[in-house]
Amino acid sequence: MDWFLTILGIVLLIMLHELGHFLVAKATGMRVERFSVFFPPSILKLKRGETEYAIGAIPLGGYVKITGMSPQELVHVDARVADRTYFMKAPWRRIAVILAGPLVNIAIAFVLFAAVLMSSSLIGKLTLANLDPNTEAVLPSTQVVAIDKGMPAAHVLKLGDQILTVEGRPATVLSAERRISKHRCAGPQVEGCLAAKPVHLTVRRDGRVIPISVRPRYLKAAKRTLIGFEFGAKGKHFGVAAAASASISAMWHATTQTVTSLGRAITSSKERKQLHSIVGITEFTEEAVASGPGRALIVIGYVSLVLGVINLFPFLPLDGGHILWALSEKLRGRRVSLAAMWRFSSIGLLLLFFLVVSGIHNDISRIVG
Repeated sequence: MDWFLTILGIVLLIMLHELGHFLVAKATGMRVERFSVFFPPSILKLKRGETEYAIGAIPLGGYVKITGMSPQELVHVDARVADRTYFMKAPWRRIAVILAGPLVNIAIAFVLFAAVLMSSSLIGKLTLANLDPNTEAVLPSTQVVAIDKGMPAAHVLKLGDQILTVEGRPATVLSAERRISKHRCAGPQVEGCLAAKPVHLTVRRDGRVIPISVRPRYLKAAKRTLIGFEFGAKGKHFGVAAAASASISAMWHATTQTVTSLGRAITSSKERKQLHSIVGITEFTEEAVASGPGRALIVIGYVSLVLGVINLFPFLPLDGGHILWALSEKLRGRRVSLAAMWRFSSIGLLLLFFLVVSGIHNDISRIVG
């Protein structure tokens, strides 16, 4: 079921991306010949009006075929639909059509990030905080979430206890750790020695406030005395405006990190080892789905964001290449030849192909062990 939901999520991202192109193309009066999820050969076709809807056999993306996407096609276009071809439309209309796909993916990421921030999903907020450490989506909590076996806490604390005070003062994560570590062993601070005096706590357990006294133990690795438990965390409350702002911040951080990492991967073998293909991305997404809806939505949102950003790279046949082509025509007042655009795009495409092959190699190496 997790695999099914994962594949469904990725397919939806592709469909919505292409749907953005499709709807704006129709709105601007262009003739759409085909709307395809995945690449040919087609395994399923259905024609409605002038548009053929298809599902391809190669699950590496999708496309919308608009009549007259290049000047060469115009020679063979029926004169009755010539004014509805892509290349006969004004540059701003072409830019709107091409930009619509990536913007849909970016909008999906924004909505999913904001929705998780406004939800009660702690794991979802933790996932977003890991994606962008500057997003304070999680606050420390004085609730006990783990107890170390063999440590003093194992005899006096229970999971779910809320630490209220330490040495008579209200407890925070930092103040509790500081006050506990002030308790020292009577003699030399050696591994396992118990503090000379106990630390006094009050905890809330099952609705009751309970006083507890316990002697901390010195651990050489930590270089201080400990009771032996871990504090938890709680999700920060976000209103609509705060969630929107934090979502934009996280998207910007993720985008800059992704672009920077891809740039470094071109020259650094260490960075290239971190790349993944669609196989690895699918596996990670499946793990996120299995972890619950909060984490799954953040991961799917991130995949959508990356899909949108990479499609904006200014190389044909990516969306960014078509946008650059139309902008160049608008600024120059005349069209740029297709040959010139492909020459410009060739270096970028080779680099992207190199990164894609590296990601595939990494996933194959990991799978075969």
